[in-house]
Amino acid sequence: MVSDDGVARGKSIQRRTGKTFHLATRLLPERVREPTYVLYAFFRVADEVVDDAEGVPPAEQRAELERLRAAALGEEPTDDPVLAAFADLRETHDIPDADVNTFVDAMLTDVSKDRYETFEELRAYMDGSAAAVGRMMTAVMDPEDPERALPHATALGEAFQLSNFLRDVREDIVERDRIYLPMETLAEYGVSEREIRDFEMSPAFEQAMERELRRTEALYHEGVAGIEALPEDCQFPVLVAAVLYADHHRLIRAREYDVLSATPQIGTARKLALVARTRWHWAWNRDPETVFRRVSAIPDRPEATTDRGRTPGLARRLLQGAVDSLRRLT
Repeated sequence: MVSDDGVARGKSIQRRTGKTFHLATRLLPERVREPTYVLYAFFRVADEVVDDAEGVPPAEQRAELERLRAAALGEEPTDDPVLAAFADLRETHDIPDADVNTFVDAMLTDVSKDRYETFEELRAYMDGSAAAVGRMMTAVMDPEDPERALPHATALGEAFQLSNFLRDVREDIVERDRIYLPMETLAEYGVSEREIRDFEMSPAFEQAMERELRRTEALYHEGVAGIEALPEDCQFPVLVAAVLYADHHRLIRAREYDVLSATPQIGTARKLALVARTRWHWAWNRDPETVFRRVSAIPDRPEATTDRGRTPGLARRLLQGAVDSLRRLT
């Protein structure tokens, strides 16, 4: 039985550090909402071991993560209400030990790794930091057919984290000296690591960002397609979370892909408006994919970005390039 103290601590941590996710969590039924507070708190506590570790030797960070792992798996006693609550939750909802281990292993990766050469390498990291989170959430929701729901939950967890990576490029450099954009994507468009570290905007960086936005948007479509496999009382809250996280893509394009001078943030009024708009469409059509297409900032077709998906600034530059090419031919 998860303690009331553990739930309260989890809710407080989520309200303070995960405002977007907290808004979506509040829409969940109580049977899922309270466990979600506990899950989020555990993820956050582990994450902060490496994200707030300035001056802490790597060996100490690893030792602390191993202590968290042992407590979460019920292998060692703990007086930490968050860890105790998570250990109880893991048993109550049959959360696989493998997912807990995969998550902690990803946090251990963050201790020493700050660059990812390929997307496949980044995705392997996200199997712990994002996909395992989606799988644990699915276990708490308890769908009738978990095998049908899990692949889509994995994709949606990856999409959420990739949106965060794309939004937080500057913050990750300033606070952690990390770059989550795949090095192969930057190299493909001729963007150097030095340019990222110096926060230099360029048309090449815009193209690299658009490439990763499209990749992430394909995962949103894959993830949203599986929301219908979740219990009915969980479908709308998960859809809202997808709409809210995806709205960062609108902000990034509106800023002409400039995530280097500042971190784009969705305002409270905008979030509430998106929830209301999603609710209105949901009242008329209970198909998650249809509602997502009508409400979200994600283009309908993930395979390619149409002119409709481009920002005015980039469109102007593309048009000017075409005009210059025509002039050279005449």
